[in-house]
Amino acid sequence: MEIEFINDKIIFSREFSLLDSFVLDFTENLVKNNIKYVIVSGYVAILFGRSRISEDVDILIEHISFEKFLKFWSEIEQNYECLNTGNSYEAYDDYLGNHHAIRLAKKGSFIPNIELKFVKNDLDRHSLEHRKHVKLADRSLYLSPLELQIPYKLFLGSEKDIEDARFLFKLFKDNLDNVMLKMFLGKLKISDNKVEKYLGGFDES
Repeated sequence: MEIEFINDKIIFSREFSLLDSFVLDFTENLVKNNIKYVIVSGYVAILFGRSRISEDVDILIEHISFEKFLKFWSEIEQNYECLNTGNSYEAYDDYLGNHHAIRLAKKGSFIPNIELKFVKNDLDRHSLEHRKHVKLADRSLYLSPLELQIPYKLFLGSEKDIEDARFLFKLFKDNLDNVMLKMFLGKLKISDNKVEKYLGGFDES
């Protein structure tokens, strides 16, 4: 699989998995409703070829009004259902409004599902504002910057998360902004020992 970086876009092509199709179809509904989003966490590594199972896909969205959310909800409820609640007001106010995720899956299915949340802190906002445009064949996705994603995975610290970080770093190390990577490693208090152990160190210039 050849990955190109052109004009700040990541471009590649491969056969879609069922999970890819699920994510692409769902995010197109967000785009159609003019809702800015960014994909974070495990699916970022899976998209680029990391072989592991994931039952949920984490997506952050900008804060939107209830009216805008209701329009989105009304359009997708023919094909998707919310696993938390069937009430749009509860989904918006009790879950999203309190920075909890709502889980959305295709009707009649529990997995895979989307964990949808509003951005809630500076790291979330950075992910959204500096999201990366990925062209997968003739379709598009927006992902969290790798320079943030890798440190965040190390911060989470599970074996699965560490392997995600190592996979992404190895795959993209020649294309990363190492100054930004170092900044986020510092913000998340990832020790130099951990960086050396899991990433093998890197040139900060």
